[in-house]
Amino acid sequence: MAVKNQVQLITYPDSMGGDLKALNRVLLEHFTDVFKGGIHILPPFPSSGDRGFAPLTYLDIEPSFGTWEDIRAIGDHFDVLVDLMVNHISRQSEYFQDFLQKGRKSEYADLFLTLDKLWEAGEPVQEDIAKMFLRRPLPYSTYTIAETGEEEKVWTTFGKTDPSEQIDLDINAQLFKQLITDFFMNFKRQNVKIVRLDAVGYVIKKLGTSCFFVEPDIYEFLDWMMELANSLEIDLLPEVHAHYTTQYKLAERGYWIYDFILPYRVLEALINKSSDDLCHYLRTRPEKQFTMLDCHDGIPVKPDMDDLIDTQEARKLVDVCLERGSNLSLILSDEHKADDGFDVHQIRCSFYSVLNGDDDAYLAARAIQFFAPGVPQVYYVGLLAGENDLEGVTKSGEGREINRHNFSLEEIEQSLKKEVVQRLLKLIRFRNDYEAFNGKFTVLDSSKDEIRLAWKKEDWSCSLFINLHTNKSVIEYSDVEGRTVQYVV
Repeated sequence: MAVKNQVQLITYPDSMGGDLKALNRVLLEHFTDVFKGGIHILPPFPSSGDRGFAPLTYLDIEPSFGTWEDIRAIGDHFDVLVDLMVNHISRQSEYFQDFLQKGRKSEYADLFLTLDKLWEAGEPVQEDIAKMFLRRPLPYSTYTIAETGEEEKVWTTFGKTDPSEQIDLDINAQLFKQLITDFFMNFKRQNVKIVRLDAVGYVIKKLGTSCFFVEPDIYEFLDWMMELANSLEIDLLPEVHAHYTTQYKLAERGYWIYDFILPYRVLEALINKSSDDLCHYLRTRPEKQFTMLDCHDGIPVKPDMDDLIDTQEARKLVDVCLERGSNLSLILSDEHKADDGFDVHQIRCSFYSVLNGDDDAYLAARAIQFFAPGVPQVYYVGLLAGENDLEGVTKSGEGREINRHNFSLEEIEQSLKKEVVQRLLKLIRFRNDYEAFNGKFTVLDSSKDEIRLAWKKEDWSCSLFINLHTNKSVIEYSDVEGRTVQYVV
């Protein structure tokens, strides 16, 4: 299968030069030996909102980004990873637009979760809704059917508008299975190697449950998805933000998972100058993971870190992040806040800025990420050591824009001249090419203010030493002739 134990890039289709053609040029010019693990292109499909996460279809590419030909061109040199928002599709999609026109007579009517599929009378019951993990005040929207003037209530987990732009799909409908199969077959034709299942935790709607990661139903669904993906030689990456034990259940079943715990643990170690929690975590975590520090959303806190952090200590860490220009996304429902009211969902920032623009601290963070077992992903802003885009937040009113700056070709060239970026590229190349990373990982004993990690495979061995007081990182490794070489990161 496609997943390689090497570093991947995460980028929007228009964030490195303006479109997919420019992205390909930048990759070939500067990064052919850097992102050997592949390129995760955040949704390049036509979309009606949420910066690509409300797709109209997966059969086309948004014309302002380019074409499938551009995706295939990137795929000629890099494994391509794309998202599938398996839970929902855009209100503007041809499928839902047909339903809005014809109602139950639409050939696509069964694709959507009208409320009578959940409640016999078609009317929501508040007692059931109270148990659900909600992403908006009500998990449904009301739409008017053009031909009849009748109103239809349809399930909508996500969406900032009312009625929502993101319409949930009925995974039990035969039409759903056909549609997903068509999308996957198209991905195969376009040389896509890995598909991230976005929002997959929400696909099961079952009364009396939270309607989030409902067991065992979710495993039946994922097994079906896995069978489909395997038949096309595509790897799957389920994306689930939940209590860490939920991720571990997926790992036990052999699925790739995201390490949403590592970013907080790394940040905490570097800010508090203590390696205890980080080292304990690195000793006990599953190894089959995709690792990240930064992404298009933020550093996960709740629910990912529930039962792993002391909320009073977490507040202090969050306050430091706020002092350094970060903003927060918060948990909406009281039921899912901590007992003391702690409600931070994600810390939104550039990872470089949250470490105060300290080059050594930033390189130490990346060194820890690259030494942690798993497939490392580097977000494009982090790659270029980009800083908090406060202007972007002010202009858009969207807190996540703090870490979504679009780099022009000129800005990329300027960023590549920065010493911190060159040091990061050198570290990525080492992580890609040094054979010991395909061997056995060990967390070595160390004092509280140090981090010592090691890898060994046959005659190849390397160890990382970080002094948390100075943030200096040193790698010792054996070269082809068996000599010990010291590399100051």
